[in-house]
Amino acid sequence: MGDAKPASSSRQGAAVWLATRQRARIRRYRAPVGRSNFLIEGVSCTGKTTVCRELQRRGYRAINGDTELAYQGDPETGAPIGGHAHEHHLWRVDLVKALVDDGDEPTTFFCGGSRNFSAFIHLFDAVFVLTVDEHTLLDRLAQRSPDEFGSRPAERELILRLHRTREDTPDGIPVDATQPAARVVDEIVRQAEARSRRL
Repeated sequence: MGDAKPASSSRQGAAVWLATRQRARIRRYRAPVGRSNFLIEGVSCTGKTTVCRELQRRGYRAINGDTELAYQGDPETGAPIGGHAHEHHLWRVDLVKALVDDGDEPTTFFCGGSRNFSAFIHLFDAVFVLTVDEHTLLDRLAQRSPDEFGSRPAERELILRLHRTREDTPDGIPVDATQPAARVVDEIVRQAEARSRRL
């Protein structure tokens, strides 16, 4: 599961609202590049939400998958189900496709993890995987508030196992996420812009 629990309210019109909100931001950091889409992944506590916020602050369209795309569903069929289980944390494939197809934004970053990434990972120009060592991961887990995923012992054990096995994280370009958030984003943007120019 991601850094925040999926929202239960309707996401009708989310793609339009999200595009409008992001276009209103000042893009003083953005360089003109070709239209491209990037996925930023990693296990819980590697900093996906923090990176998303920093990208947004710089004026990029950055989608927080946990709050904008996620729902609880059957990994096989995609049908919505109840609960808050890690293995049922999916992204709305139709909304991911709609955002990817939006030609108004030159670059879009999708930040977060999902169990159905295989259904849409082919849409991205590259995948960045945030990485931290186990000591850093444990320190960050210890700072989680009681309502966050990873605050309970069973959830922490799951996150540690996933960190060791990488069983539900896609392959991608590793990014050292033990650095300050600004430097992590600097590296992601540098590599993303280099790849966009080659498209």
